[in-house]
Amino acid sequence: MYQYTEFDKTFIQQRAAQHRDQLTRYLVGELSDDEFKPLRLQNGWYVQRYAPMLRVAVPYGEISGTQLRMLARIAREYDQPSHAVFDKAIRTQASLGTTHLPVGHGHFSTRQNVQFNWIPLDKSADVMDLLATVNMHGIQTSGNCIRNITTDELAGIAPDEIADPRPFAEIIRQWSTLHPEFAFLPRKFKIAITGASNDRAAVRWHDVGLYLIKDAEGELGFRVMVGGGMGRTPVISTEIRAFLPWQHIMNYLEALVRVYNRFGRRDNLYKARIKILVKAEGQRYIDEVEAEFQNILTQDGAPHTISLAEYDRVAASFVAPASDKYAYVATNSIANDDSATELIKPSEEKEYQRWLKQNVAAHQNPALRAVTLSFKRLGQAPGDADAKQLETAAQLAEQFSAGEARVTHDQNLLLPWVRAEDLPALWQAARQAGLAKSNIRLLTDMIACPGGDFCALANARSLPIAAQITERYQDMDELHDLGEIDLHISGCINSCGHHHSGHIGILGVDKDGQEWYQVTLAGSDGSDLSGAAQPGKVVGPAFHADEVADVVEALLDCYRQLRMPSEAFIDTLRRCGLDEFKTSANAARHSETAEEALSI
Repeated sequence: MYQYTEFDKTFIQQRAAQHRDQLTRYLVGELSDDEFKPLRLQNGWYVQRYAPMLRVAVPYGEISGTQLRMLARIAREYDQPSHAVFDKAIRTQASLGTTHLPVGHGHFSTRQNVQFNWIPLDKSADVMDLLATVNMHGIQTSGNCIRNITTDELAGIAPDEIADPRPFAEIIRQWSTLHPEFAFLPRKFKIAITGASNDRAAVRWHDVGLYLIKDAEGELGFRVMVGGGMGRTPVISTEIRAFLPWQHIMNYLEALVRVYNRFGRRDNLYKARIKILVKAEGQRYIDEVEAEFQNILTQDGAPHTISLAEYDRVAASFVAPASDKYAYVATNSIANDDSATELIKPSEEKEYQRWLKQNVAAHQNPALRAVTLSFKRLGQAPGDADAKQLETAAQLAEQFSAGEARVTHDQNLLLPWVRAEDLPALWQAARQAGLAKSNIRLLTDMIACPGGDFCALANARSLPIAAQITERYQDMDELHDLGEIDLHISGCINSCGHHHSGHIGILGVDKDGQEWYQVTLAGSDGSDLSGAAQPGKVVGPAFHADEVADVVEALLDCYRQLRMPSEAFIDTLRRCGLDEFKTSANAARHSETAEEALSI
């Protein structure tokens, strides 16, 4: 993990002190709501449907056991609303038929951050002070700036990796933090990087996507993609540079963001993202970027060129743990170690083998594994972790993974440094804590945004839909028979649940105060399983909230009937087309709502 310098630590502490001063002035009436809003947003504080929401930055997903313990403390002591606020929320949700309002929880987001939904605003300065003690903050997790840089949760350890993207993610993070020219862009701006042949970072769905590649001479560089995004207009990014030497990545980012800042739409919130500019201008935008890049190189002296010394300084933080426990060995030590599996009883063997298949990934070091802890289970919203679970995750990271974990794009936690011989003991410990469910990449390992239960922007609730589907598919034999399926749920068109990229996507929409849901099929995020990134296609008119679980079941029944042996859901969709799936989905519509649906 990146090691903060004294400058880094002082900067975060000063930022926390600045927030306390701003909050104090706001609470005594010296700052108005409008004056305080941009100040709190710059530190990750939103005001949501019932209470403030804090988004804590976890750059490229890396998090330590110490930081997890601090998040557990914040969940336990501060993610607690006043009785009046919570009673109002409970009454509102009860009037809708269900209640999904857990307190004392953190929430892993699809951008590898952590959110809290109930911290009172007058306690926010105390929380920022606590975060600063473990090198955490909320800087640039909100606002029209360059947001958290994301990457593959297997960065630096994946066998298919060309180069480790984390040093570049960190260098770009430092460059972009409080960049004076890019603090007030037309809209928020998101960058993702992958160094692997398999895109596990959904790179082409970002404003800027960077692929680490090597040219014919073996030189390292970037393939640069720009203009991806979800929301009202889902767009797959466009290549603007086939190969850029790695030393110039920040000079080039400076050019492309500067051009966006100059020409991006500021008159229309819905047309302000860079994807709209790239789509409208096409080659002209690319030409402007190239011209600006040349100006930066020749007239400005290429000020952001990464020197080898600077790269080495940052990369020194991203190495294997120093302990001999994690030293590289050429062979898998578990293969001939009978004692390693003596913890597994015969009655547990099937469950353990499924966990090995779904939750355990190969590692660059044959003696190690990467293990995903599942935070998707019945009775808990996808990505939620209570204080006890956060504490347990910290303990597991410290005991089995050199004190390091990673927040994944799919709202789980990954342990990147697990010795193969420790897998049985880790499974037992994680299983006891309820974090070893072998559902990674299966149907119930769904992505879901907080939706209308918390978010003021949402048209509908995501969490009750997620709960209904999860409850229906608890049979692990059935889940494993269905195989790998990406199910993504968003509560509104802002697409925080990434519904566009789901094999099955569910989007909440509002009609006359009622919750309805559009269903899409055959979306993908660009991974090997999903194939090329693409948005899903709508299967028909929207479905009422009480129909959605039946629609999902109908789609899966159709898949069972059409699939070839060992064929994945997404492959069956592509081979057969969507017509039969659409017919099955619409047949699941309740007759009393069919006529109303046709009007949506």
